[in-house]
Amino acid sequence: QVQLVESGGGLVQPGGSLRLSCATSGIIFSMNAMDWYRQTPGKQRELVATITRGGIANYAESVKGRFTISRDNSKSTVYLQMHSLKPQDTAVYYCHTLSGNIIEYWGQGTQVTVSS
Repeated sequence: QVQLVESGGGLVQPGGSLRLSCATSGIIFSMNAMDWYRQTPGKQRELVATITRGGIANYAESVKGRFTISRDNSKSTVYLQMHSLKPQDTAVYYCHTLSGNIIEYWGQGTQVTVSS
């Protein structure tokens, strides 16, 4: 019933930009903090950015100044705007929420590849 669906990934050159979207359903979106994670083969899934239900954002040090997380409660959608992309940003990016601070939900992931 709960769905988190990411989109917007793709292939981009170093220094380029992408905007990821995560459309949600089955949750009271405005009541949930939302997160973006990413994972590459052989590495632990890492937290990239979080945004509280009040719109307060936090970022991993590796993306500060380059990525922006935002939310549109009217669309039940969270975004990750990525600028100045680097090859090390290549990963599958996942949308995540802790619904009611009890149950975790994950999207299917969207591939971001940064390569020349």
